[in-house]
Amino acid sequence: MPKKNKILLTNDDGIDAPGLYALYLALKDFGEVTVVAPSTEQSAVGHAITLSDPLRVDSHKKDGSFFGYAVNGTPADCVKIACGAILPSTPDMVISGINLGPNTGINTIYSGTVSAATEGSILGIPSFAISLGTFQDPDFRYAAKFGKNLAVKMAGKTLPKGVSLNVNVPACQENEIQGIQITRMSLALYEENFDKRLDPRGRIYYWLTGQRNNFETDLSVDVAALSANRISITPIHYDLTRYDFLKTLDQWHLKQ
Repeated sequence: MPKKNKILLTNDDGIDAPGLYALYLALKDFGEVTVVAPSTEQSAVGHAITLSDPLRVDSHKKDGSFFGYAVNGTPADCVKIACGAILPSTPDMVISGINLGPNTGINTIYSGTVSAATEGSILGIPSFAISLGTFQDPDFRYAAKFGKNLAVKMAGKTLPKGVSLNVNVPACQENEIQGIQITRMSLALYEENFDKRLDPRGRIYYWLTGQRNNFETDLSVDVAALSANRISITPIHYDLTRYDFLKTLDQWHLKQ
């Protein structure tokens, strides 16, 4: 019998999230899946890690049986502690998701789901994040199926050093999917507003709202591909250096 791939599965919606469980069910027959996920929702925490508080790891049951490990930390914490303390050996793959809602454009920077996969790439492990493009009435079945298919394909491939994949799946029926699009991240900005409100005790609080102030239609851009019912796959890298500006910046002749 061929050796099963060792898969670390995590997310940012928390260990009880339906998207995580759907992906676990799809993957469990393909690989040896270990779930290490946040004990509570950690959406939009980006690549934060916990330094000032202890991390606690608890065995987590689902339907009375062991399911995985719940960590009182961020998605990046989960990948770090899984690889550094929980797992007996380095996993063959890190998969993060399935996230409730898309992780496209500038939102990619804020995403805990994407950051978990990025942490995997930092550790030299082939990794991808997968998200479903809706926040309402999610059906994770096809996204889970595609996630497994991508994991099977990745098992026979290599990614460039530091590269992970950011995958967004349209929230439509499988027969409505219009193919797979290799994309770049949208750079469209959001028009953000803080909605000022009062709580029942008359205290002011704010709720962040916003929408894109322009929309790209080029199908090579993640948001456009997703809107056209195409699966968007964007290769991303944690190196944020703008190399084409290095020489210009050096010519500023900055002084101490």
